[in-house]
Amino acid sequence: MQFGIFTVGDVTTDPTTGRTPSEAERIKAMVAMAQKAEEVGLDVFASGEHHNPPFVPSSPTTMLGFIAARTERIILSTATTLITTNDPVKIAEDFAMLQHLADGRVDLMLGRGNTGPVYPWFGKDIRDGIDLAIENYHLLHRLWREDVVDWSGKHRTPLQAFTSTPRPLDGIPPFVWHGSIRSPEIAEQAAYYGDGFFANHIFWPKEHFQRLIELYRTRYAHYGHGAAEQAIVGLGGQVFMRKNSQDAIDEFRPYFDNAPVYGHGPSLEEFTAETPLTVGTPDQVIEKTLTFRESFGDYQRQLFLVDHAGLPLHTVLEQIELLGSEVVPVLRRELDAKKPAHVPEAPTYASQLAARTATRVARGRS
Repeated sequence: MQFGIFTVGDVTTDPTTGRTPSEAERIKAMVAMAQKAEEVGLDVFASGEHHNPPFVPSSPTTMLGFIAARTERIILSTATTLITTNDPVKIAEDFAMLQHLADGRVDLMLGRGNTGPVYPWFGKDIRDGIDLAIENYHLLHRLWREDVVDWSGKHRTPLQAFTSTPRPLDGIPPFVWHGSIRSPEIAEQAAYYGDGFFANHIFWPKEHFQRLIELYRTRYAHYGHGAAEQAIVGLGGQVFMRKNSQDAIDEFRPYFDNAPVYGHGPSLEEFTAETPLTVGTPDQVIEKTLTFRESFGDYQRQLFLVDHAGLPLHTVLEQIELLGSEVVPVLRRELDAKKPAHVPEAPTYASQLAARTATRVARGRS
């Protein structure tokens, strides 16, 4: 089971002080978060991709490359790479380069994003969103697996005898998660390729995401990748913790009430009742997170959002410390003990390399 954190990289005024961090401060804060996550034993750090205020992570691979030089173990990922508006050729090149720099500890989550105006900014039409996601990933999938590609499609110029460079490290492409909060077509796409499906269920009730994940699992089995329960599932979550539950609620409420995405909407109490958001003690976070398995089945990756809505860096680092010291060790122990032997772990570069080596050795003996 992989545990980690993700950031959407919002630059938001702290409602308790009135101070707004600079873009430079926010970017460096995300680097500090990744380093702290590795320090406390988390497995994954993931960054979103946005091209509009109040967000700053417009170039996740640049930031993850910088973080790669300052870490040794943690998996570097995205919490959405925009498959719709990015050129799949550039995605292939950028993430293969990052793979080499990070010695393979790289994967990515593809998605369509949640900002409509981004499409025309990059010369695309939002009405083609699903079409773009399907066509662009078909090309990306080939670019990482074929040394020479001839290709033509509807949404970009053709390729003739094209080789994407650098090639994936040791010929092993980065593992891909397809992220979605609403689109069954993306669940179908993840199942077709045997990739992971990430349900970032931080805004809506669990019943909505249960349907998406069930569709993905059913179609994963249909396409012959394994049993439905062997499908590779990731989940999102949000937490804010203090030793005393009421202290956590009192401290977090002004941030929740003024959050750029869901502020000025449902109350904190309503939101925590209907979504994965947990505001309370580490034990309460453990208790609620363990219910995710009951709702969605055995899964492979759990990422928490801990730094949004103007929370100051020192508070965010305290949250990461609590995750690493008090929450994740218990979750890891409990969930690993319940996971059946036939349910796989999330693929990594190291595990895929080991599997390929084992297959070659077995073939050599036969």
